[in-house]
Amino acid sequence: MSTNYHPLTKKLVDLISKRGFWFETFEHEPVKTSEEASKVRSGYSISEGAKALIMRIKTAQKRDFVMLVVPGDARFDSEKLKAVLTTKDIRFATSDEIDKITSGVKIGGIPPFGNLFGLVVYADENIFAREKIIFNAGDRRFSIAMRSSDYKTIVEPKVVSVVNPHS
Repeated sequence: MSTNYHPLTKKLVDLISKRGFWFETFEHEPVKTSEEASKVRSGYSISEGAKALIMRIKTAQKRDFVMLVVPGDARFDSEKLKAVLTTKDIRFATSDEIDKITSGVKIGGIPPFGNLFGLVVYADENIFAREKIIFNAGDRRFSIAMRSSDYKTIVEPKVVSVVNPHS
């Protein structure tokens, strides 16, 4: 593994290794979108991609950030997400906010491990319909594939239904 990745990349590899879970890694050209990633990850479909989105939510009491994880080929339904989060006000985090939250991980490189950033993670149930998931691991040039059940064990996300059935 190259040493010029974001420090989070090694942290993720170490975290999964120490738990004794199966995983495999891919070094590839930089990718930003799920579509680009699916083209460089041989043996994996776009639906196995775990797309991590950092969202800002606002309630009467506070403003906060959460992570939403959806399949790479899916879009979330904002009305369903608002209902799950009990808020009427959600938006994507800005690149500056993401930079602060993730200590410099670039958009497209954010792994679905919001717990490492102090974020509550909401994972759409469709993530767990696949045996394996794959995601960029702190860098747009490095991906990790692992079993979705092991991901669930490590991250302990709140499993929700927020994906449009038509996406």
